Amino acid sequence: MSEQRVVFDTSTLVSSALRPDSIPYQALLKAFRYSTLCVSKETLEELREVLARDKFSRYLNEDARRQFIRLIEGNARLFIVHDRDWPAAGIRCRDPKDDKFLALAAACEAGALVSSDEDLLVLHPWNEVRIVRPADFLLETA
Repeated sequence: MSEQRVVFDTSTLVSSALRPDSIPYQALLKAFRYSTLCVSKETLEELREVLARDKFSRYLNEDARRQFIRLIEGNARLFIVHDRDWPAAGIRCRDPKDDKFLALAAACEAGALVSSDEDLLVLHPWNEVRIVRPADFLLETA
């Protein structure tokens, strides 16, 4: 595998959508340029659901939220996550809702999972996947 595959969790993607001048957005741009951003049906659905929440309407109108989701869909590679990819044994996330990101990282053989969520960050490294903050991902060599 010559190009690094990377997974971004929902909170990092939402931060990117809300603040295009932010470190998470810069990390996302780096992923688009130098890596393969990986998503699954489950992670995309969570992104759609979270961005649709009323509390974000004061930051982004509905059209801007749809455009951001299209940006992700158009620049990411969709992976099907099978039951065997869900962490059946060993370390799981202390927040079970975040297991979908670990399953995706396993399915796509990600080199990194970019997150600001302490529930994921405490697992670093997880099954040879680096779990890093957006700022740390930016500092890594492309």
